[in-house]
Amino acid sequence: MQANLASVAAAAGIAAWLWCAPATAFRAQEPALPPLPLELTAFAVNMSTVQRPGSTAVLRIRITRWSTPEERERLITTAIEKGQEALLRELQRMPDHGRMSIPAWTGPDPHNARLGWELHYAFATPGEDGGLRIGIATDRYIGFWEARNQPRTIDYPFTLIEMRLDQNGRGVGKMAVATKIEFDRNKKQMVLENYASEPVRLNEIKIDKR
Repeated sequence: MQANLASVAAAAGIAAWLWCAPATAFRAQEPALPPLPLELTAFAVNMSTVQRPGSTAVLRIRITRWSTPEERERLITTAIEKGQEALLRELQRMPDHGRMSIPAWTGPDPHNARLGWELHYAFATPGEDGGLRIGIATDRYIGFWEARNQPRTIDYPFTLIEMRLDQNGRGVGKMAVATKIEFDRNKKQMVLENYASEPVRLNEIKIDKR
């Protein structure tokens, strides 16, 4: 299966902001970020044509650390100079930034959704009208069957998330699961491909203020 142009554009749209937000802007706005840990919930709608299309779930995200501008620059440089496999290793070496999970997942759980996945990269910048824009990146959980059989999905090891919240801590976002990240040296830009036809939509995002 080939990812269509819409999926490539959607995944690239997430990453263009996730990786390339100016470091100077990040530093200037960092004091305005909400205190950590930051707990969020989102209603996830799977738009994939590959696995469980149309399924829904409540996604829980807990951010305990913001990435530094230096860490972001290191990831970008690694992707440009050494490629996807080196980028994956560099991302996995990043400190623990929190966790996301689907605690109410039912049935077989080959991707460890109930326990969840460690976050390796997270940063935020002020959004429009006093809101907040949050980006997350991590490696995708690879189960035993996938690691042993090496299907085509093994070439799509990243998960990218972008969320846009208003001043009340509510909003929407997208999650690109099973994403490939490469660098086009001729065009000098990141090239992304999402294995599914469209990133997962995140609706009804809200900050848990408990």
